[in-house]
Amino acid sequence: MRRSVWMVLAAAIFVTLPVQAQQFFRIGTGGTTGTYYPVGGMIANAVSQPGRIVVTAQASNGSLANVNGIASGSVESGFSQSDVATWAYTGTGTFDGKPKVAGLRMIANLYPESVHVVVKKGAGIRSVADLKGKRVALDEPGSGTLINARMILAAYGVKESEIKAEYIKPNQAGDKLKDGALDAFFFVGGTPAGAIAELAAGGTGIELLPVDGAAADELRKLSPFFAPETIAADTYKGVAAVRTLALGAQWVTSDKADADVVYAITKALFSDATQQTLKSGHAKGAFITKENAVKGVGIPFHPGAERFYKEAGLIK
Repeated sequence: MRRSVWMVLAAAIFVTLPVQAQQFFRIGTGGTTGTYYPVGGMIANAVSQPGRIVVTAQASNGSLANVNGIASGSVESGFSQSDVATWAYTGTGTFDGKPKVAGLRMIANLYPESVHVVVKKGAGIRSVADLKGKRVALDEPGSGTLINARMILAAYGVKESEIKAEYIKPNQAGDKLKDGALDAFFFVGGTPAGAIAELAAGGTGIELLPVDGAAADELRKLSPFFAPETIAADTYKGVAAVRTLALGAQWVTSDKADADVVYAITKALFSDATQQTLKSGHAKGAFITKENAVKGVGIPFHPGAERFYKEAGLIK
């Protein structure tokens, strides 16, 4: 009898002990045919820790939408272009006159995102300046592409009112370009971008316009986030090499995110197993290294990520 009482008491004590709750950590990515979405999915699967931390990737409208989602608490983290992240934190650029996202924090700089300006082959469009009067898709509201497209058009002396602008996803723009209902579309993302690769592989002859020369130099003075970039020949089937601009894709979160959780996922991101998965899973995966993670950072690191980089000797 005494043993039975002890067993009941022990069971009661056991069930009242605190159990560490499973943590959920969402990553806002981008459209399903861009680069953020597949890379986000790979990262989420690789850094999840069953029973402790479940990381999921979800589609979104892109950089601006992700930063706003972090600010509102609708997602724990998201991918953002380096310019959008810094503007949000400092209240400058596209956030000028709007509330700063002062709690935005860095997990890692990931990989370079290239500016693509896609036109149909043989359309006689040789420069961004030639887009005046043309039907041009600039991507959806909430995307970093839309912000950058406006900057690039302005650098080449093209007003948004001087084009027939559409605000649609890259895959929709690709379909309209193929059908002759669109002359060009912008996309800023890692190469190869799914929507553009599908378009080229499907037999639609396309070209990429250069974003270089004096206009690009002036743009780099105004926005130092941009760097010269070359998209190599045959990155997209049958498309020649082109000089353009690029900027960093970054994984950001809120200062309210749990430090132990962010430390755990940052450490997992740079484990040997995850690094191998990223290298074999996507062309941009090879850029996601702990050495690149601390480059081009314009906002403070989250304490959890900072702890990892200090342990790795990458920051002081």
